[in-house]
Amino acid sequence: MKHKFTSTSRRMRALVGAVAVVATIPLVLTGCSGSGSASSGSGSKNLTIEDYYAANYNPIYKQCATTVGAKLTINHVAGAGLIAKVLQQASSKTLPDVLMLDNPDVQQIASSGALSDLGDYKLDASGDVPGVRAANTYKGKLYGLQPATNSIALYYNKKLLSDAGVTPPKTWDELQAAAKKLTSGSTYGFAMSNINTYEGTWQFLPMFWSNGGNEKNIDTEKATQALEFVKSLQDDGSMSKSSINWAQADVNNQFLAGKAAMMINGPWQLPLLNAKKGLEFDSVPIPTRTGSETVAPLGGEAFTVPQTGNKDTMALAGKFVGCLNSVKMQKVIAGVTGNVPTNIEAGAAWASDHPQVASFVTTVKTARARTGELGPDWPKAATKIYTAVQLALTGKADPADALKQAQSQEQ
Repeated sequence: MKHKFTSTSRRMRALVGAVAVVATIPLVLTGCSGSGSASSGSGSKNLTIEDYYAANYNPIYKQCATTVGAKLTINHVAGAGLIAKVLQQASSKTLPDVLMLDNPDVQQIASSGALSDLGDYKLDASGDVPGVRAANTYKGKLYGLQPATNSIALYYNKKLLSDAGVTPPKTWDELQAAAKKLTSGSTYGFAMSNINTYEGTWQFLPMFWSNGGNEKNIDTEKATQALEFVKSLQDDGSMSKSSINWAQADVNNQFLAGKAAMMINGPWQLPLLNAKKGLEFDSVPIPTRTGSETVAPLGGEAFTVPQTGNKDTMALAGKFVGCLNSVKMQKVIAGVTGNVPTNIEAGAAWASDHPQVASFVTTVKTARARTGELGPDWPKAATKIYTAVQLALTGKADPADALKQAQSQEQ
């Protein structure tokens, strides 16, 4: 199961987690030379950090290294191989001093015993949004701090909605009516990713969770209502049948080309959206069946302190992670990544100063960690969810039967 989780989770990460750094950081992950853990020798001021970011992120690390008085070695690795590498490093006792993980991976690595409790360094996430704390907590202990987070919202083309006399929807009925009215010629009213990977699950979760769906058992009436709603958008022609093959980047391309009037996507798309001449857009939280608060998934990366065996260096690493999660650095990192600060008060201030991410700041307040219910077993449910969506949208089963079939499948 671990191997399957590793390979599939990296596909999600490439487009949901690490891709958030696209705001100013290229997606090409460049390697930096490093010599494994530099934590040998009591009282050493050397630290190594390992991540799947690009070198453009290095100035942020160096700023905190200066703050805590450490000399830093930075190792960037390919996202697809990070978890396998970490597990190998844990086995060979060559873990880095600071390790960045996509937040759904924190509990898995913590359960292996490779991470230290951040409470040992007097660190906590008391001011952060609840979902972020939950994502980085395992068996009551905090193992990761996440300076910035992201989620998804409903983007809309302001001109197309204005011309059609449509206001941004708040309920499923309003979304369906708006999507139908906005569908014309080669333009669909609505677009989302329904691809058969964790990315498809990520995009379906706001409908699923907001309507009372639970990943412990997806074969329920509430889950069926959510899947029926998505299928109804395809059935009435408001959403392209190609959505079963679209990643989030493909959905964004449809929106940029004027082939979708509304779309579900994340803040990491803002640079491309802002670069499109003549495109006027905005976003709102994803509509729910009753107009209640949206419950969406949380993205973003956390920083952890691995069990290297050198208590002095681990304490220094704890200070470094604490620096990265300070309110000051949360704002710096949010500015670099296009995400939002995880501290509730900092997020509110950020939304005021950065109106384009205001809907995401609102959404993350009630957003959930993907591992919140099932912990390290989350990938099993995620696979069942995207399998059900595919079965329904390809016509192989009606929504209720699709969810029943998917729930019964072995992982």
